[in-house]
Order: sequence, then structure tokens, then C-alpha cells
Amino acid sequence: MASILKSLVDNYHAHMQRQRTRPFLEGVMAACALVATADGEVSFAQRVRVDQILETLDALKVYDPHEGIDIFNTYTDAILANPKAGHETAYQAMANVAQNADDGKLMVRICCAVSEANGEKSLVDQIEITSLCSRLGLDPGECGIYDPDAIFE
Repeated sequence: MASILKSLVDNYHAHMQRQRTRPFLEGVMAACALVATADGEVSFAQRVRVDQILETLDALKVYDPHEGIDIFNTYTDAILANPKAGHETAYQAMANVAQNADDGKLMVRICCAVSEANGEKSLVDQIEITSLCSRLGLDPGECGIYDPDAIFE
């Protein structure tokens, strides 16, 4: 009987954690989609990086990585099919994350990791990330965006 009760309590706590972090998951996947589609296509390396983030970030470990990837794919498909509407939908999902500056900074750092998945710094991706910082009211320098030694190709 005690194990059944413990199982119910554990399931309840996991469910509550998913409910609390769902807006963060949605916002992060939307932001990652904006960066990944900045150059007009989503690379395999960027998809792998998003999967790695879902599997390692504590706030997102409560989700099945496939659920996060499905959300990411929904945003990337929407952005590529109709850039204006897709961007607006992604920005709306990011609005909840923007309310907390620390979450916003973490989201930007995650976007940087997705941007660098191809092994190089892309100017187009960096512009998109800087634009995200502006929308979130964050200083790009505090989020690790500006690297004076970076050479963009």
C-alpha cells in the first residue's frame, strides 16, 4: 500500500513539474526554431542539438524529448511555410519566458548552442539571437552574444 501511495505522489509531483515548466518548454522550442530557421533551413546538427538540450537541461528533463522535438518541428514548419505568421506565433510562445529575466537569459544561451551546432558562428543566426534579446528586453552582451574575437563568414 505504501508503494502505491508513493507512486501516486511521485506521479503527481512529476505532473505538476510538467505543468509549471510547459510555458518554458514552448518558449524555448519557439526561440530555437527562430534561430534554426534564420538561414532558411534547419540542419541535422541543429535538430540533434535541440534533442541534446532536451535530454540534459533539468527544467526540460520531465518531458519526453520527442514531445519537445515535435513542438520544435511545429514551430520550424510554421516559420518556413509562412514566415510572418510563424514568427508571430513563436514570439507569442516566448512571451511567458520573457517575464523572468533568468529564464530569458537561459533561453538565449540555448539559442546560442543551437546556432553553433554546425560548428561555426553564423551572422544570420547571431542577428536573430540579438533580435530575440531585444524582444525579451535583455542585453545581448550579458547573454554571451558579442564575442569581439569572433569572425563571421
